[in-house]
Amino acid sequence: MPAHPMKLTLLLLALVTTPALALTANAQGFGTLDPTPPTGITLPQILEKMGQQESAFSAARNDYTFRQDVKFNTISDDTNRPDGEYHQITDISFDKDGRRVEHVVFAPQNTIEKVIMTENDFKDIEKKLPFVLTAPELPEYNLTYLGRQKVDDLDTYVFDCAPKTLVKGKRYFQGKVWVDQQDNEIVLINGLTVPQDTRVGHEDLSPPYTTYYQQIDDKYWFPTYTKAEGILHFAAQHGALSQDVHVRTVVRYTDYKRFKTSVTIHYNGEDITNNKPDDAGKENDANPMSTPPAKPH
Repeated sequence: MPAHPMKLTLLLLALVTTPALALTANAQGFGTLDPTPPTGITLPQILEKMGQQESAFSAARNDYTFRQDVKFNTISDDTNRPDGEYHQITDISFDKDGRRVEHVVFAPQNTIEKVIMTENDFKDIEKKLPFVLTAPELPEYNLTYLGRQKVDDLDTYVFDCAPKTLVKGKRYFQGKVWVDQQDNEIVLINGLTVPQDTRVGHEDLSPPYTTYYQQIDDKYWFPTYTKAEGILHFAAQHGALSQDVHVRTVVRYTDYKRFKTSVTIHYNGEDITNNKPDDAGKENDANPMSTPPAKPH
């Protein structure tokens, strides 16, 4: 371990999805990417509808209680097994006045030694999940159409997503997004958080990640499983050797339940809150995936 602690920033982002089947551990994987343009709908129409649905999802998730299980490990080079662990399970719910509260139900001793998790790391996990492309946020990104692809039993459009400009102090997603063709919602993402700060002594790094979603209450797709894994490189400083640290983070979200139904979503003067049938009375547990589906390519 270097004389000066290394800073690790974990950014686990989420994303939305649409009807049909959830992406499961038994996923059939990814079909061939077909670069032909969509039929019966233009790309601007797809993105506009996606922005609407993402906006509705972002607001709707604030009406749900759920359990969040975060496990971060450093991995030994010799054994390829965890040699340090941060683990916390939190129930996200509401108090008697309807205010959102978090209750930690499990938090064993943190045994991470190779890196230090800062306050910003915890804020990223809390505030940057899920990654959504709401209508107001869409102009911040360039989305390049890559084609159509089958993911599990879902027909999707695939886009390359990258920020147009990097505003100081803001974090962005850069990678691929898969958008369900039926409901124009994001069902899967795979990429990196940017910018990555590689300045010696100021490293602010995060591994690539993938987030999967499952449909809740037959309406919106909620994040149920995120995995981030990679090797972070910390340059030599103050006489210490450079170091590569293998890290792995898994976040599971379970027990989604609707708490209230007071949200109204407006877009371009139109109420889009009930674009889908409302099954607010239904309770549906989102079971985390024990093994992620095939790796995106």
